[in-house]
This record gives sequence, C-alpha cells and structure tokens, in this order.
Amino acid sequence: MGTYDYIIVGAGAAGCLLANRLSEDPKVSVCLLEAGPSDRNPFIHIPAGFIKVGHDPAYTWDFQTEPSEGTNGRNVVTRTGRTLGGSSSINGFNYTRGQAQDYDDWSALGNPGWSYAEILPYFKRTERRVGTHDPKYRGSDGLLPITDCDWRHPLCDAFIESAAQIGLPSHIDYNAGSQYGAGYYQRWIYRGRRYSAAKAFLKPARSINNLEIRTNAHVTKLEFDGKRAVGLRFQTSPDSPIHAMKARREVILCAGAANTPKLLQLSGIGPSALLKENGIAVFHELPGVGENFHDHFMVRSVVKVKGIETLNQTARGIKLLGQILKWATGRPSLMAISPSVSFAFASSRPEITRPDLQFHFSPGSYAAGIAGKLDDFAGMTLGFYQLRPESSGYVRLRSSHPFDLPLIQPNYLSDPVDRQVVVDGLRMARKLLHASPLAPYCEVDDFPPASAVSDEELLDCARQRGGTAWHFMGTCRMGKSPAHGAVVDAQLRVHGLEGLRVVDASVIPLMTSGNTGAPTMMIAEKAADMIRGNPPLAAESV
Repeated sequence: MGTYDYIIVGAGAAGCLLANRLSEDPKVSVCLLEAGPSDRNPFIHIPAGFIKVGHDPAYTWDFQTEPSEGTNGRNVVTRTGRTLGGSSSINGFNYTRGQAQDYDDWSALGNPGWSYAEILPYFKRTERRVGTHDPKYRGSDGLLPITDCDWRHPLCDAFIESAAQIGLPSHIDYNAGSQYGAGYYQRWIYRGRRYSAAKAFLKPARSINNLEIRTNAHVTKLEFDGKRAVGLRFQTSPDSPIHAMKARREVILCAGAANTPKLLQLSGIGPSALLKENGIAVFHELPGVGENFHDHFMVRSVVKVKGIETLNQTARGIKLLGQILKWATGRPSLMAISPSVSFAFASSRPEITRPDLQFHFSPGSYAAGIAGKLDDFAGMTLGFYQLRPESSGYVRLRSSHPFDLPLIQPNYLSDPVDRQVVVDGLRMARKLLHASPLAPYCEVDDFPPASAVSDEELLDCARQRGGTAWHFMGTCRMGKSPAHGAVVDAQLRVHGLEGLRVVDASVIPLMTSGNTGAPTMMIAEKAADMIRGNPPLAAESV
C-alpha cells in the first residue's frame, strides 16, 4: 500500500496539525491515517450540531468506563471523535490552555523543554486570536482562529455577576496571566462555523502533493525491524483484507489517550502480564503503557428556570428558524455557541493558591444532564470539575481483537483529596445559584437536594450523577524512566524503541487545568519541530 517518510496514526487535534507541519517540507512524504470517515457531515461544521454528531456512533468512539465506587457502580458512556479532526470536530470547542504552573510541573518531573516559558511560543504559533488581546500571551498569525462569544444571554450575565459576588473577577482572558475569574468562553468558532483541527490544518495542506490522507483506516498492529518501527497494518473493517504500509523515518501515534495505548498493547508493547493474559507475545516490556489514565469528573446541576426564555424554548419551532436565519446572515445566533457558554475558575478553599475548580454554565439544559436532547422545560445547567484530580486509572486491552474497544477504568474519586474537592465544588455551585443575580430565576433546584448537607451526603450525590468530561490523558506519559511509569521521553520518543513517537494527550504526565484541545495542539506544534530537527522556539518569560 505504499511507503512514506512519516506515517501518522489518528487525524485528531494533534494528527491534523502534525500532518500540516511535516508536509511543509517538500522533500518528505506524509501519510495521515484516520479510523473514522471524512468530516463532510454539515452538522460537524455548524457549532450547534454538536447535539447531533457528538452522540453519533458514525463519528465517535463509543467508549464506556468500567463500574467503580466513584460512580456508584455505574458504567459511564463517554465518546471521543472518530472522523477527520477527531474530537475537535464533535466536542464543545472551548479553548483553554491551562495554568502556567501545569507546564512548570511537567518540567520539574524531568522533562526539559516543557516549562511554561518554553511552551508558550508554541501556543502562540498555533492560534490566531481574533479581537483584543495581549501579544505577550496570545498569537495572531496562526491557522486556528480563536474568538470570543458574540452571543449573549441574561442568564449567562447573571452567572458572571453571581461569580463576582463570591469574589471572582469578571471577563478575564483566562488564557493569559491568571486563570482566576469568570466570563464567556473563547472558542474555535469563526464566522459562525466550527474551526476543527481538520479545517484549520488539513484544509490548507490538502493541495500539497506530499501529503496523503486516508479515512476508514483502522490500524491494527505496528511493524518492526529489530527495535525500529518500520510500518503498520490496517483494515477498513473487521472482515476486510489486511493492508501494510511502510515508514522510512517514523511512525507517529496520535490516536488519543484510549486508542494509542491500546495499539501499543496490540503490538506487544506494554505490561507483560497484560499482554500474556490476552495471548499477545511480549515484544517490548513497558509497564506504563495504559497506566496514569486521567479524566475530569464532571458533576452537573440542572435547574428549572422561571421568568425568562432559555435555549430549551428558543431552539424549537419558529424561534429556531429565526436563529437559523440570523446564523445564515452572519449575526449572533445560538447556532454558533458552545455547549457551555460561560465559565468560572475558582479555588475550592481560601488556602488553595491557584484555581482547582472549573465551572461551566449554559442557559439551557439537556435530558439526563448531557448534550443530546434539550429538556422540555425552561432550564439552565451548571457543571463543574476538579481541575487536577489525584485519582488515576488505566486503559487495557479487552481482548486481542483489534476492533474491540479497550477497557477503561478511570477510578473516579478514589483519592480522598478528590472527594473533598468535589464536595467543596457542590457547595460553591449552591452559592453561585443562590447568589442574588441568579436566584430570582431558579424555580426548582433539586440537585443536590436541600437535604444533602454533610460531606458524605454531598459526596453520594456526586457519585450518583457525576461522569466524564471527555478529557482523557496521561496513558503514555512523558518522563525520564520507564521504571517509574514513563512511556516516552521529553522528545516524545517511545523508550527503548526507535522510529516511534507518541504525539497526543496520552503523553501528558500531569493533568492540565481545563479542556484538553489546546494543550494537545501545543504538544503537536512542539513535536513538529522535534521531528523535523528544527531548534526549539525561544522561551518567552512573562
């Protein structure tokens, strides 16, 4: 099926950006493989279409977590993108870099080149910040447009005012300087359309003759010559023929924090006991593959609203047609908003010196508390998660069959620190909802119920209703020593092997404080320089 200099597995946020950067060199050939279909579905490109495509198995990996005490024995359904653009084509498109300390902590673990001063130039190179911004922190020449929400709702404004009443500054740039405060989210939406990684990075690269993009290519195994990765196998369906592909220079895994470790394990790379248990010959023992799984544990409160129209009414019938007309003519419209419209970053306790909670607010509500179907009543949603949970889990093979989804165990709330923070978060959510700007709109606020007062009662509420924020990371973590769980080094090369790198959210050693799309693109931007042998961008101290 061909030989290329670089083969990239996975066309998500990292894979699309990396394909663009590597194909800039006309002397090399690049092949980008995506397990899912093309991104031609129009609902992918309409921001409000996340209601459709975010739950469509044609464009998502339909993962389920294993039951645990943290979810009261429930399986949690969680989906990631399976199309060109990956999750950037189906998610909530909120752009959140995290905190400077996140990256300084990466560096302190023994990962040179990953401090905040050293990665800030890569954030800036990726983005084109539209509107007023501080050039010390923000980029203006990148391919990914980042915009402010131009659609406003009185409930969002009331939420921001409620946050101010409990001491949070308003309308901050949470991607510059301090994250502490509240406001409207920044998004990768431009001129009313979703700007996925595929649109931002693949579209301008498609005309380049040295880049080939293949969809419906499910990679089943990596191929090696000695300890060097030299290619892979893939199929288009479980019953289809097996195709082979060769790489002259490198195979680069960008399949995400669930599928990247699974592919390594299928190829005999990982914990030996797990591989033997599934009848897979151990090719290269690497105990950390699939370990250190992290996700944000989201708890949502849905509130029945009085005295004001919410998305639940505006997005129906003739009113929806009016919103579509506004969107089609370039005016602010709910067709171009994200699932969470407003944010607040806060500290769970006064002694916490940096935010450890992120609140998401929407002037609408969804059946069962997730995006997919609007409630019939007027409603609003306030959700939150702990930014840097201590609890960690794992991703493991379910079987040796390459089309079987992996086993995912996040171990939500297994650490006592996380249990305390989620209780504190529920108490802060109550304060926000009961503050004078929002309180007049609250008709029924029954989660957590008023009877839940003690820590244990609030914790039980979180266990009953909490779930994923779709922020998988950490399963091939970056670090110095495989003996201490590291899978890749600071150059993102798999320890003990040649010609094989991992460039996606699975390399993140410690969780970032917020959504994962922006950090993942930054990682790919930096990796492109590493792979091409370019000197790193100069560090920028701010």
